[in-house]
Amino acid sequence: MTTAPAAAQAPACPNAEAPPPAVDTSEVPAPGQPAPTPVPVPETPVGGDRLADCVLLSAPNQPGPPPEVAASAAGWVLADLDSGEILAAKDAHARQRPASTIKVLTALTALRELRLDDTLVATQEDANQEGTRIGLLPGMTYSVGQVFQAMLMGSGNDAAHALAMKMGGVPATLEKMNALAAEIGALDTRAATPSGLDGPGMSTSAYDLATIFRVAMREPAFANAIATPMMFLPGAPGQPPFELWSDNQVLRKYPGGLGGKTGFTDDARHTFIGSAQRDGRRLVAVMVRGENQPVRLSHQTMAMLDYGFSLPRGTSVGELVTTSPRAPEAAPAARADVPPPASVGVSQSSSFGSVTGLLFLLAVALVAVAVAVLLRRRRAQLAQARRQASAESAEHP
Repeated sequence: MTTAPAAAQAPACPNAEAPPPAVDTSEVPAPGQPAPTPVPVPETPVGGDRLADCVLLSAPNQPGPPPEVAASAAGWVLADLDSGEILAAKDAHARQRPASTIKVLTALTALRELRLDDTLVATQEDANQEGTRIGLLPGMTYSVGQVFQAMLMGSGNDAAHALAMKMGGVPATLEKMNALAAEIGALDTRAATPSGLDGPGMSTSAYDLATIFRVAMREPAFANAIATPMMFLPGAPGQPPFELWSDNQVLRKYPGGLGGKTGFTDDARHTFIGSAQRDGRRLVAVMVRGENQPVRLSHQTMAMLDYGFSLPRGTSVGELVTTSPRAPEAAPAARADVPPPASVGVSQSSSFGSVTGLLFLLAVALVAVAVAVLLRRRRAQLAQARRQASAESAEHP
């Protein structure tokens, strides 16, 4: 009796491979361009096997997070910025959209590519970017550091675009951002825009955002920028500078707040990164695909941080990596028609081995000649000494 083939099983977690379907046309590829395939899912979950689960994860014998907060966001990660220990999580590797939290990766890439004391001239294309803008003035010269800090504080899409153009253009910048994400182990991430506006193939996860943020916090320029509550940007010619305030409520309202990053698009919904320090500990909470219910996502993040600080040190359900966990590529297999190298260098059958053998023999010959010359000189010196001694004996019997 034959059995019908088993139906293909759906992934255990609904967004294990890709974010939910878009609600608008922002991710439709340009005419003639194919839709990007999902980012490959690693065979082994980055950061620990438990993180493959999409259920709420908390350490044994420890209380869970506040129920109304834990259930709000589709995914979240609560982690120690210094040790990398993940204290609790929910669907950490689910593929979601980052919205403007991807600007943390943009900033980290800029720090590796640009000098903050360099300058750039804003363009009309920068000023025309959709969404949140900080108000860059076309034709105005700014320092890279000013635009960098303003992008993080005010989440300016115009600032992100200006930095991308300074790094060689948007396509080149995206390549650098994605290479950097892979380098540090953020394997769920593909940046499609430097600003976080939705685009074809955009993807990240709560885990990746926590990883990227942790690496970025090692850069003093980044840590200082997100910890700055207010800055001045140059105004139009003849006009005074204008104030720009941080939009991160964890920095402005949470005791010990270190700052973070906000984000929102129709497809991504609300995303949030908040970090704080207390009693010598630095924690980060990352929320993705959240809603401002029952309270604003920033307040949910603060409640999550309170929960994290209540847990004992060493609490862990996984870890944040800082380098790619991908195994090194295997060495190419030996060809059947090429014999293995000989064990003694001078008898190698390759041309390199032959050259090495000839050089070795030549070196031996040169050493032998040098020794012979030295011996001949020494014999001549001894003979001369004997003759001189005989002459002296004859003169003084």
